[in-house]
Amino acid sequence: MNHLIAPSILTADLLNLRSEIEMINQSQADWLHLDIMDGVFVPNISFGFPLIEQIARVSTKPLDVHLMIVNPSNYVERFRECGADRLGIHLEADIHLHRTVNLIKKLGMNACVVINPHTSIFLLEDILPEIDQVLVMSVNPGFGGQKFIENSYEKISRLKDLILKKSCEVLIEVDGGVNRENAPRLVKAGADVLVVGNAIFASANPLQAISELKSF
Repeated sequence: MNHLIAPSILTADLLNLRSEIEMINQSQADWLHLDIMDGVFVPNISFGFPLIEQIARVSTKPLDVHLMIVNPSNYVERFRECGADRLGIHLEADIHLHRTVNLIKKLGMNACVVINPHTSIFLLEDILPEIDQVLVMSVNPGFGGQKFIENSYEKISRLKDLILKKSCEVLIEVDGGVNRENAPRLVKAGADVLVVGNAIFASANPLQAISELKSF
């Protein structure tokens, strides 16, 4: 499988969000990534259900929704109603991870488990057969534009080995500081999906930036 690109709307121009999404619709991007923050699990607040519903009406790309919130199981059904196609929950935020993953899948979404930079991949071992993807945070979650954590390459490689060892069909997604320079190395390490923010939306030519991220 060729690697996928998921532009992160967090770094888009929110005052011109419709035009930003329409640009993504016309691009070679595969998914649209939405970061949902509650100001509790992470020290920032992003946006909620009304905006997600509006985004779903405009976007022709699947919505890849990353929940950085406490008690994510309380909101799974509501995110499905808003138009989420893939729903990511943090391993660190849900003490009943298996139950929430099964709820996500029961509602027809792809289930993703997210891990922070300090979280060991081996905590995923029992849940891997139940999920569709793992999102590896390569920055500390909560803010866009952070510096990429170099240890992420090795972490992704070890996760890939674990997935192959367990014969699971699980995508590896990476989010945080991804750009044209480190993207090839991330894919070589085992990443299947690259979440990209500033390297697209701060670019002079976002369409070209997406094309370059897809073309190596």
